[in-house]
Parts: sequence; structure tokens; C-alpha cells
Amino acid sequence: MSSIPVASQRIQVLEVIGNAIVGGMETYVQRLIERLPPDRFRVVALCPFESVFTDALREREVDVVIAPMPDDPTWTSIHLACALIKAHAIDVLHAHLANAHVLAGIVGRITGKPTLATIHGRQLNTLDLEAHRTTGTHLSVVCRQTYFHAMGLGVQPAQLHCIPNGVDTQRFHPGVQRLASWRQAYGIPDDAPVVGFIGRLSPEKGPEVFVRVALMMRQMVPSAHFVLVGEGPMQAELVQHVRQFDLGKHVHFVGLQHDMPQVYAQLDAVLSTSHTEAMPFALMEAMACGVPVVAPRVGGVPDLIAHGQTGWLTAPGADHEAAQLLAQLLGDPELRGRMGQQGRERCVTRFSLDVCAVNTMALLQRLAPSRSEQRRISAVVSPTKIGRSAASTG
Repeated sequence: MSSIPVASQRIQVLEVIGNAIVGGMETYVQRLIERLPPDRFRVVALCPFESVFTDALREREVDVVIAPMPDDPTWTSIHLACALIKAHAIDVLHAHLANAHVLAGIVGRITGKPTLATIHGRQLNTLDLEAHRTTGTHLSVVCRQTYFHAMGLGVQPAQLHCIPNGVDTQRFHPGVQRLASWRQAYGIPDDAPVVGFIGRLSPEKGPEVFVRVALMMRQMVPSAHFVLVGEGPMQAELVQHVRQFDLGKHVHFVGLQHDMPQVYAQLDAVLSTSHTEAMPFALMEAMACGVPVVAPRVGGVPDLIAHGQTGWLTAPGADHEAAQLLAQLLGDPELRGRMGQQGRERCVTRFSLDVCAVNTMALLQRLAPSRSEQRRISAVVSPTKIGRSAASTG
């Protein structure tokens, strides 16, 4: 963090956040805010609704304002965001998800403030691209595939940045003591091998694939247990599948967990079954905790996993291959230990949260105009020219 020069005054950031559930994007925002030095940055957050996420932001002394955030922004939300920029002397806007990107881009263009949109998915969608082209926003992506996809769509390199997600390797580490009470709560024997799914129970995460793999492994490793950590719209359907295939004694729905380091301490392997991903926090956390991973070769996952060293990459939809690799892991403690150690080392050296936060801070600071530049713009530039300036500089 010492590499960033100390500004004479704090940079005022408006975080425009397109959702407020318990998810990867929200986790990213919360961890970034926690690492913004209060003597250099002050954050105001604009969110679409109240939730445990907004409560957590307020606990960090973030001023949270609620406004509707549809894909087609209302005048009420545009007007409110403009008022926030004026009231809090905002220097730079930082948007997350396409609906927030559209709102932030419009408001940034109106007020002449630079706007950065972090793209958390594996590719730009149409709305993100339209917002960028129309309002001149900067884009920050989290993996190489998204970077090259954006370049292929015509995004100029000067307005495109790649900052991979990072994991808190001090919080997530292999030394967490396993609590026997955790397994006891779900009827899992102390000596049983356990495979975990961590994520929202929704179609893009493919939790139904996890259940299919569990069914295949009933013959390969009869003692294995499987836990799904998370909630989502597919839960009732998944519970029905588990009952249908008589997997209830070996497949466990444990819901949202607040002590994730303890969860990873219980697992012998993590299986990702996502149909689409960018840089998933669940895999990064597992690797930082020394847990080997098996995941499909989608999005930024190949950036994260060194195939055959920290885990295995499979072809998307290769359920049987995933089951065979997991069976091999569960049957070979030495292999698990070696892969887990190498995964931990990879996260520490290449995917540290501190590096991600420092790079993001540096980008926000570079985009924010100096106070003297803001005074000059306010004094001599008309509203029309301010819009053009925003397109070229932010």
C-alpha cells in the first residue's frame, strides 16, 4: 500500500452497487472497502435495497443510500445520484453489475465525473458494452478471458484494466482447527471424506451437477459425504433429487455459513460445477486454506488453477471425469496434501487480496481529477464540454 502516494485530500468514491445479496460481487465490494485507507479514501454507497450487506457496509462507517436500480434507470435514481455527487463532493464513481454501470455512466457523464465499472463476470454483456460506448466509462475486468473479450468488442486499451480478484490469505489458511461439532451437526462421521460445493444454488452455478457427481461417487467412494454451502432458488429442486436417488444420508444442505474458514477445514476437496465463472472466490478461498479443487475449464478458472498441481481442470459437463478425479483425491492423502500446499502457495504469491486492493486503489486515484483540476473544469467548461471530457478521461 505504501506504493500509492498520499493525496493532500481524501478521494471521495461513490460505489454504485447493482445488487445487495450475499454473493461474490458483494464480497468483493465489502473487502475492497475494508482495505481503502480512511486517510486517503471516503466511500458513499448507492444500493438497490436494504439487506445484511448494507448493514455490513454501515458497520464499516459507510454512508449507504438506497435507490431503485433497474436496467433502465428512473429519473428519481438519476437525480438522487447526481445530488449525492454534489453533496459529498464525489471524485470518482465505481460501479458493479450492468444495471449499476448504466446508472453510474449516465450520472458520471452528466456531472463530469470519471466512472469505473468493474466487470465481475466472464464477459461483457450488451448492457455493459452500451454503457461503456455511450458514456465513456473505464472498465476493470477480473480475468484474462474477459480482457480479451472486451478488446475483441472494440474497447480501447487505455480504458481497459485487468485486476484479478484476490483472497485474504491471513483469514483463509490451512491452520484452522477442525471442530468436531460442525460435522456432528449434520451427521457426518469424523473420519468420512467430505467434498464441498460453495456457491449460490442457482442455474449458473450448476449445483445439480454436484448432486449427479455425488450419485456417481456412491459406488466409487461409498464413505464420502457431500455438502452444499449456500442458498438459492434451486434448493427445493435439489432436495427432491437427493430424496429421489436416496442420497439423504450422504448429501447435506448446510445453508449460508458465517465461519467459512471452519467450513474449509472440514473439507477434503472442493468441486466447482459452474457453467460460467470469472474468478470465483470460493475456489480461491479453498486453495488458500490448502484444499485441492476440481473445476470446469470456464472463464478465469484456468488462470487460477494450475492443472495437475493445485487441482484439476475438467471439460465443462464432464461429470464422470470430475467424479473419477475426486475419487483419486479422496483415496490419496499424500496427493491431497501436495496439491493443497501448492494451491496455498499460488494464492499467496499471485492472488493476494492486498495486491488486488492496492491496484484498485491506484486506479481510482489515477482516474480521480485533482482538486485544482476540478476547480478549473468547474470555472471554464460548459456542461456539454464536461460530457466530452468525461468520455475522454473517465
